[in-house]
Amino acid sequence: MTRKIIPATLIAGDGIGPEIMDATLAVLDAVEAPFEWDRQIAGMGALKDTGDPLPQATLDSIRRTRLGLKGPLETPSGGGFRSINVRLREAFKLYANIRPALTIIPGGRYDNIDLVICRENLEGLYMGFENFIAIDNDPHAVGMATGVNTRQGSRHILEYAFEYAIANGRKKVTVVHKANIMKALTGIFLETAREMYEASYKGRIEFEEVIVDACAMKLVMNPWQFDVLVTTNLFGDILSDLTSGLVGGLGMAPGANIGADAAIFEAVHGSAPDIAGKGIANPIALILASAMMLDHVGLQDKATRVRKAVGETLNVDKIRTGDLGGKANTRELTDALVRRARNG
Repeated sequence: MTRKIIPATLIAGDGIGPEIMDATLAVLDAVEAPFEWDRQIAGMGALKDTGDPLPQATLDSIRRTRLGLKGPLETPSGGGFRSINVRLREAFKLYANIRPALTIIPGGRYDNIDLVICRENLEGLYMGFENFIAIDNDPHAVGMATGVNTRQGSRHILEYAFEYAIANGRKKVTVVHKANIMKALTGIFLETAREMYEASYKGRIEFEEVIVDACAMKLVMNPWQFDVLVTTNLFGDILSDLTSGLVGGLGMAPGANIGADAAIFEAVHGSAPDIAGKGIANPIALILASAMMLDHVGLQDKATRVRKAVGETLNVDKIRTGDLGGKANTRELTDALVRRARNG
């Protein structure tokens, strides 16, 4: 039986990106993932080669495949370059940023964590409506930013969060806001959430509201009270890093950007140029992102094999990189993961 080939765009990224991407591809090969990769460039490497950190050829590839896996990218400093990640989200209307936080290595400060942050990805203060006002001889005397949230944008991410929670057997959706102070900007988000819950989801899943600062405190004191959290762009950016810290840091944090036109999966940590080329990078976050990608294309059995391989390698074989308290290098960890994944 011929397996169905799935075209996908691959962006190795900057810094440790190529190293952790090679590890991820080895694990995907071990579970016989049927991706046909179109290799493209972005970030500092693309800037040197093409003069643009996000070349047109890369955008065209994603537009064709509607699916991407990418390593960490470095946005050039200065020169007016906008965040590459923000440009990708805008180009393909990737309105949902999904960040699971799941305990894989037990025995840490927090244990048995199983949370998902659903972050709105296109609106709010991230739209970049900013300017300076000059006073006297100071051109940056006043800094201003305008945030914009829309009813439709709120509906998109809220519907995704509710449907995701129900489809994955979750118990509760928590809407995180600051509508007590930002009555328009986040009030529209909370108002829309209440309306949608009453109209479509009441009785199907538990629903609660929490103010963002109280949510941050509760996540530190008792994260087990939460399940799926849905929030606006800036709050989601902050809280998703917080929840990553509950499970070992960004090295254990995969991410997905889902939209109407495409889906891009990524490790959410940086390019770590200080350790690039040393062979000690931890590829787990990108490997877990590839498992989310397998879920997205309906290959849950292969996604389960990848996650099982990660858990058994880290906990049964005790093979871990230095950031996880071990002594393995990237190659040793990759070889162990491949053995586990191949044996399924």
